[in-house]
Amino acid sequence: MKPLRVKEIRNLLQGELLSGSELWNVSNAIYYNRHELTKRNSLMFVSRSDSINWQEINNKGPSLVISDKPSSELKDALSDTTVIRVRSLVQAYWKFMDYYRGLFQIPVVAITGTCGKTTTKEMIKHVLSKDWNVQASISSKNEPRQSLPYLMGIAENTNAAVFELGLGNTGNIKHQCMIYQPTIGIITTIGVHHLDGCGNLEGYIRAKSEIVDGIKRNGTLILNADDLNTKKVPLQSFKGKIVYFGVSEESNIRASNIRFAKSGMDFQIHISNKKYNAFIPGYGEHQVYNALAAIAAVNEMGMDINEAISRLATYKNMTRHLEFSNGIGGSTIIDDTWTNNPTSVEAALKVLDSIGQGKNVILVLGDIKRLGNFEKKYHREIGSMVAKRNIHTLITIGSKAEEIANQAKKDGTEAKVHIFKDVTGVIDVLKPMLDGNSILLIKGPMSSRSMIDFANSLKENKKK
Repeated sequence: MKPLRVKEIRNLLQGELLSGSELWNVSNAIYYNRHELTKRNSLMFVSRSDSINWQEINNKGPSLVISDKPSSELKDALSDTTVIRVRSLVQAYWKFMDYYRGLFQIPVVAITGTCGKTTTKEMIKHVLSKDWNVQASISSKNEPRQSLPYLMGIAENTNAAVFELGLGNTGNIKHQCMIYQPTIGIITTIGVHHLDGCGNLEGYIRAKSEIVDGIKRNGTLILNADDLNTKKVPLQSFKGKIVYFGVSEESNIRASNIRFAKSGMDFQIHISNKKYNAFIPGYGEHQVYNALAAIAAVNEMGMDINEAISRLATYKNMTRHLEFSNGIGGSTIIDDTWTNNPTSVEAALKVLDSIGQGKNVILVLGDIKRLGNFEKKYHREIGSMVAKRNIHTLITIGSKAEEIANQAKKDGTEAKVHIFKDVTGVIDVLKPMLDGNSILLIKGPMSSRSMIDFANSLKENKKK
């Protein structure tokens, strides 16, 4: 965070100094009881409903409390704590964030999408970080409540920022865009997820579409030209630049000749009648789409295409994202337990189609969560997808995933099907069939610690 004088903050918020000194600098900002107080020189927004531990705050002093509580409730501040009372905490909160964001004229990228947003974010960060100081959201920790700390991570030496936008409910993306005020927005793809918070697919698309109005004036929107649901995003109100990526001819940045190579994908990129050879670590056509979105973003920031392609070739694929490892009995284990939704399952199955040829293919699928009233519908659709493929063994884990198994059998799958309520006993079924000709894909929700641990138990220490 760029240090700010307490007096400057009080003047900005037109607050009343109740106690303490305003002649020191704030170098951290949190929302009290939502974020952990770990640093000295912290500003904290304290709501009327918050119970204040004055000793804790003072121990991290100097501290600044900003609140709209009655003055009588703020009189117990200790010597190392400054208290400023404001008329409305909500207004003060947003005014402060708007002011702080306005201090930085840097490219800020915001990324949403059902799949690929974390990978695309990490790719952009990887490409930029060779020359620039990049502030970015951590892993896939993208909840709206993380937005304030992430914004405060922008400092005087920051050259660019890239943030992943989490979506659990309608309004989440709008909220985060109000904080980040992105200059570049990306929608990687829109599949099916979080229907419990958005009602249905149409509501989910509308929630993803909130990024359109969240981009700063004259900003850039980067969209997947080949994704059917992304084409439903209304763009009439957007006045900036739109860049399309994909494999279709309408794409401004297009991939062709996509091929599986050693440890990744070879492909060609077409931009402005020029052609470039490229490679991206990690398997699957979806990985190429992620790379295209990342290249489009850094190109908008002025990076040369050849340089971006060269740096992407050294990108290290994220753990548990179709991660290949040596497994029990010389088998190949593909760990894709990072996230689980119908779109990511389909992408993983397409990878299996290519690399599983001539192999004993084993598929382990767990529950897909947050599908609301459409839970059975989409689990059954996955069962139908599985039935069409050359899969030798299908194992489902969880009561929801049982629908996958039942539908696959109904559709006439030739796979041997095993249904489990949890991971107990699964290893006993798997061990006899794991050998050098076996390839096993395991896919489950990141919230399932048991499936993540089970996937790890299948691996040898050495990765492929």
